[in-house]
Amino acid sequence: MFRFSRAVMLASSVLLAGSALISGDAFAQSSGGGWFVPKTAHPVAPPPAHAPTHASRPAPDAEADDGGQGDDGGEGGSRPPPVLPQPAIPAAPSLAKAAPPPTAVIGMISVGDVMRQSLAGQQVERELGGRRDELAQDAQRAQAGWRAEQQKLQANAKSMTADQIQSQERALQSKVMKAQRTFRDRNRIIQEAAQVALGQIERELVQVIQQVAGSHSMNLVLHSEQVALHVDGQDITNEVAKQLNQVLPKVYIPAANEDPEVLAKSGKMPTTASPPPGPAPTDSQAAVAPAAAPKK
Repeated sequence: MFRFSRAVMLASSVLLAGSALISGDAFAQSSGGGWFVPKTAHPVAPPPAHAPTHASRPAPDAEADDGGQGDDGGEGGSRPPPVLPQPAIPAAPSLAKAAPPPTAVIGMISVGDVMRQSLAGQQVERELGGRRDELAQDAQRAQAGWRAEQQKLQANAKSMTADQIQSQERALQSKVMKAQRTFRDRNRIIQEAAQVALGQIERELVQVIQQVAGSHSMNLVLHSEQVALHVDGQDITNEVAKQLNQVLPKVYIPAANEDPEVLAKSGKMPTTASPPPGPAPTDSQAAVAPAAAPKK
């Protein structure tokens, strides 16, 4: 029986998860590395690492008691590994001679090259990459606006009472926190939309590799990164990419204003496998259709 390794799916996920499309690195870098916080002219830097507590420090008298030597009397103070009991285990019984596995017919594939040639993969990168760039630009504009408001507040502080300053600072802080939540939610929606889109490619890719490998009677397909030498006819990368583009030239990507989690809970999320909307029923089809129940 032909079995397909799940490592292919993991490889495709890791490949695209490392790109700016999936990860939030591009957004974090373009947004200045941190959020603007009122009362400061620049984003607050992350707090320094906590100093080690007394509980994590060695006991002050541990070395003094043995003259600066460890438990084994050595100069390095390293403790030898403990000697632990080794209970007896049962002897493994011998097995009867079994039939050998079938002769390996080996193929190889580069999932990275397949994804780069995939029309659906290019669609995902193009559309969701544009959404991420737009989010980064919105975040930069918002931060610039917050800094301008903070500078204006500092300039007018001399002519304002303490209560007025605190009131405006609280209002600005509330505005910043609300915008932060909005940006985080938009970023989550982009991430989840990418998972929805790439999940379709991943599931289809599993089937295509199985079919292409089966057509060549291959029963073992390795990643090209694991292969140091191969002969012509063993690499099925281009064949898989061609078949993938024929079967799945595009994927369903939730719209920018659609929350994938809400769509999933509704149970009505469209997919590329959904039948396209057909033409309006003809007169003959309408004649055989069941009549609507009369209203009472």
